[in-house]
Amino acid sequence: MAASEEEPGAPTEPLDVACGLENLLVSAWPPGAGPEPFQYVPDLVAGPGADADPAQVTFPGCACLHAPCRPGACPCLRRGENYDAGARLRSVASGAPGAQPVFECNVLCQCGARCANRVVQRGLRFRLQVFKTEKKGWGLRASERIPKGRFVCEYAGEVLGLREARRRIQAQAAHDKNYIIAVREHVCNAQVMETFVDPARVGNVGRFLNHSCEPNLLMIPVRVDSMVPKLALFAARDILPEEELSFDYSGRFLNGTDGGDKGRPEGGERRKPCYCGAASCAAFLPYDGSLFGPPEKPGTAEGGNV
Repeated sequence: MAASEEEPGAPTEPLDVACGLENLLVSAWPPGAGPEPFQYVPDLVAGPGADADPAQVTFPGCACLHAPCRPGACPCLRRGENYDAGARLRSVASGAPGAQPVFECNVLCQCGARCANRVVQRGLRFRLQVFKTEKKGWGLRASERIPKGRFVCEYAGEVLGLREARRRIQAQAAHDKNYIIAVREHVCNAQVMETFVDPARVGNVGRFLNHSCEPNLLMIPVRVDSMVPKLALFAARDILPEEELSFDYSGRFLNGTDGGDKGRPEGGERRKPCYCGAASCAAFLPYDGSLFGPPEKPGTAEGGNV
């Protein structure tokens, strides 16, 4: 037998789904397999119709140079401290209902990189793995224990305008996976701020998160450099190694909103089955009928996009 046949093959480098752009390698399972090609970005990027560039810095910085950032002294913490000493989101760790606005210190702040109000911007802190599921395509799971309240990952991709989000949704075939998420924040005077993110072609590890009717992650808009929020996912409970990570695509989980899908279609058309396996499974994935509105007429402005 030839020597080349007797010697075991040289070990191959493990696949890093994140292409070296995260703090930690994101592995894939099974070995030798990998998800469909896409452009990996660790942060939000401006897409068609976006009202603002997520990379643009528009917030002023704090002047906490000689003392730690504290409520009452740091303008970034005017709503109180966001994280406890263990870097856990306080509203989740305490079990408080609903999610409070989160503003982290930014690139113009004079506090150091070790400031306790810098969590989401630091990126991945727990090892994650993309894996092939039985019925849901690719999924994402924890490779180590993640304590309740800790930041897990962002849902990053292209920030779109409403018109482009609708165009992409309506161009999808029945079997296509939908990655577009619409986040609506209710602010003062009954106004609603909308953010549309699509990681299908340009995105991060968050694009592999599946829906669950009983999820272990909670999505919170976190603002750092501008009003364009990072869609940050925090552990809603302690998460065990090898446990699949999931969030509620409807945004209702722990947010105190009503339970109805927007524009629920009759007869189940456009509804896709849910395979989360939870005891309270609704059988279908959440449906947002606002993204299936009538196409705009040329030259019509809507949602701040022309």
